[in-house]
Amino acid sequence: QLQLVESGGGLVQPGGSLRLSCAASGQTVDYYAIGWFRQAPGKEREGVSCISRRGGSTNYADSVKGRFTISRDNAKNTVYLQMNSLKPEDTAVYYCAAVVTVQAKCIMMPLGGNWGQGTQVTVSS
Repeated sequence: QLQLVESGGGLVQPGGSLRLSCAASGQTVDYYAIGWFRQAPGKEREGVSCISRRGGSTNYADSVKGRFTISRDNAKNTVYLQMNSLKPEDTAVYYCAAVVTVQAKCIMMPLGGNWGQGTQVTVSS
């Protein structure tokens, strides 16, 4: 069974950068498209980005396009989310999960209902 663990969050000033990591175990991550999601206090969880199994297709929420970049290193069984030009509204707990694939393109819809602990990102001066 695929298990994913998020890391790399922290406190950063507006305009700063962070790189999140999603480390897989239990199965090789290249079986799955992987997505990043986030949940801010009092809000529903939302999709941020996803990447296809081999990285050829990516998808981003409008709110992060041009600022965030998703990538994967299947040899390291890890998916990354590089976050630049961070804004206070990016503050949330970030999660990764296996996501749905349609015609080799990822969709920001989780395959299962299990979530890890996530990693907290706080953007504040």
